[in-house]
Amino acid sequence: MNSSRRPRTWLITGSSSGLGRALAQRVLEHGDRCALTARDVSRISDIAAPFGKSALPLALDVRNASERERAVRDTEAALGGIDVLVNNAGHGYSAAIEEGEEDAIRAMFDTNVFGLAALTRLVLPGMRARGRGHIVNISSVGGLVGNPSSGYYSATKFAVEGLSQSLAKEVEPLGLHVTLIEPGPFRTDFQGRSMTTARATIDAYAATAGARRAQLKANNGKQPGDPVRAADAVIKVVESENPPLHLVLGKVAVGRAREKFIEMLKTLEQWEAVSVGTDYPDA
Repeated sequence: MNSSRRPRTWLITGSSSGLGRALAQRVLEHGDRCALTARDVSRISDIAAPFGKSALPLALDVRNASERERAVRDTEAALGGIDVLVNNAGHGYSAAIEEGEEDAIRAMFDTNVFGLAALTRLVLPGMRARGRGHIVNISSVGGLVGNPSSGYYSATKFAVEGLSQSLAKEVEPLGLHVTLIEPGPFRTDFQGRSMTTARATIDAYAATAGARRAQLKANNGKQPGDPVRAADAVIKVVESENPPLHLVLGKVAVGRAREKFIEMLKTLEQWEAVSVGTDYPDA
């Protein structure tokens, strides 16, 4: 680490596996301070142990208000003001829209959207007071492109996209930054322990939602994305003077995002006359 560089304090949710775990490890190796969190704190103690007082392992279920408040309070007390919040905790749900179960859908929204928003609200006052800070929200290419079997998961990520875009415009004049990280398929536990599947499936969707579910399961462990390289990309963004609002990660995700925007622009141009024709004539 550059001796003249001021160490940052990070708070990272969902640090027990995947990108969150890789990021916590790399942040600490980089010489920064890090509060790393998981619902089961024993699953992150091994990351924290070699780094002494620079690492603070915390038990945190982002759905729990008192645990959120304690995590922010303990981080600030032990490591100083939070410079970077990484909202990484989340899980998936695989179901065709008609197959969706209310309890599973609400549980995913509680973690992926409402927990993220609540923790963001808790760190913003300190960031505003210091005039610096960076909110990093882990979205997905699924927050840009919806696919069969992933509709409810994509809905949570589309929500995170909209929230983050609005937040970025609100806090930019205050000296704060917001970045959406939009990974494609990465070699994490997302398709394993972090994925819930509808209890009952419908044969009519076997060729769409069912086929994609089977494809994702078959490719689990073979995804092209490397979580360590993704973690390094996040650190690079945080250290940038002009960090992007969007960072798509992985060749697959770049391809899907590009196809989405090309198709949107094509449709916008094809239907532009109809679109603008809905204004009052004198508008």
